[in-house]
Amino acid sequence: MNTELMFSSKEIQWGTPSELFDEWNKEFNFTLDPCSQIDTAKCTKFYTPKENGLIQNWQGEVVFVNPPYNKPEEICKKNCKKKTCENRGYHITKRIPGQVDWIKKASDESKKTNTTVVMLLPARTDTIMFHKYIYKIENDINVLSEIRFLKGRIKFIDPKTKLPGDAAPFPSMLVIFRGKNNY
Repeated sequence: MNTELMFSSKEIQWGTPSELFDEWNKEFNFTLDPCSQIDTAKCTKFYTPKENGLIQNWQGEVVFVNPPYNKPEEICKKNCKKKTCENRGYHITKRIPGQVDWIKKASDESKKTNTTVVMLLPARTDTIMFHKYIYKIENDINVLSEIRFLKGRIKFIDPKTKLPGDAAPFPSMLVIFRGKNNY
C-alpha cells in the first residue's frame, strides 16, 4: 500500500475488506452505506459523492461508514499559494469535506429515532474530533459512542487495483453511535 497516498488527499476512497464488513454486518445488519462509490458500496442502499451522504437523512437506518480519512479543505483564496494546490495542479473552488465532517454527521444522525451508525476509523484518540464527537465522559460513562479497537492493521482495498494493499500505517477502531432510543 502506498502510505504516501493514505496520508494525502490524492486518494480518499480506500475500500473496506469484505471479510471485515461481512463479520460486522452479521452483528448489525447494515441498511445504508452513505459514503461509497458505485463499485465499493457495501449495502444495497448507498450514496456516492454525487448524492452526497453528508446532506442525506439517515433516520431509521443501520449505517456503515468508512469515511474518507482526509482533512477538510476550504475554498482557495485569491492568489492561493498552498502547496497542496500546487501538487494537485488546481485550486479548490468548492469545500472538500473531510473525516471530521463524517464523524459529526454520524453523531448527529444517530440521535434520530431508530438510527445506528457504525464507523470504521483510524484510532486517533489524541484528536479534537475524537474528544468532541466520539468520546465524552459523563458519570464515568462514555455517552456518545461505543468504541472497539481492532487488533492488528487493516489491509484496505486499493481503489486502483481493487486488491488488498499493505497493512495500514495506523491502528483502527469501530465507533458505534446509538441514540438513546436505539439500543
